[in-house]
Parts: sequence; C-alpha cells; structure tokens
Amino acid sequence: MTQTRSIPRALFGKVVSNKMQKTVVVEVVRIERHSLYGKVLRRKTKMKAHDEQSQCKVGDQVKIVYSRPISKDKSWRIAEVCGKESTT
Repeated sequence: MTQTRSIPRALFGKVVSNKMQKTVVVEVVRIERHSLYGKVLRRKTKMKAHDEQSQCKVGDQVKIVYSRPISKDKSWRIAEVCGKESTT
C-alpha cells in the first residue's frame, strides 16, 4: 500500500501582499529536520488565500483553511485574523 500525505486543513501564516482584489498572499513557515544531517531547516511557502471583506493588511498574522478551488491558484480562505500588525 502506498502512503499519501494529506493536506493540513488549517495553517498559520503572515500576510505579505494584499494588492489583489479579495486575495492575499500568505507566507507559511514550517520547520523540518534534514533526513540525513539532522539540521533544522525553516521552509517558507507562499499561498494565495481568499479574503472576502478585504480585511487583512500586510504583516497580519492569519489562520487559513483549505477549501474548494476558488481559482487556478487559490484554494485557501482566511478563517480569522489572529494578530494585527503593530504600528509603532
């Protein structure tokens, strides 16, 4: 039997772009260990997510959830804004 990896249903990330209409780009950082050398690696993935109310700003921490494909590149949507960017 082959073992398949499932897609996580919820991820946390940081908004890096909100220049599109009802779409934000979220950068998700995951930490994994190199299989041979054991070094801890930080991997970044950018995902497009649907933002219906256009409420997210650049720098916000958000929770995204997997949904049906909305467009060619967009299969995630914003579940909640966890933290706003601090303006100091």
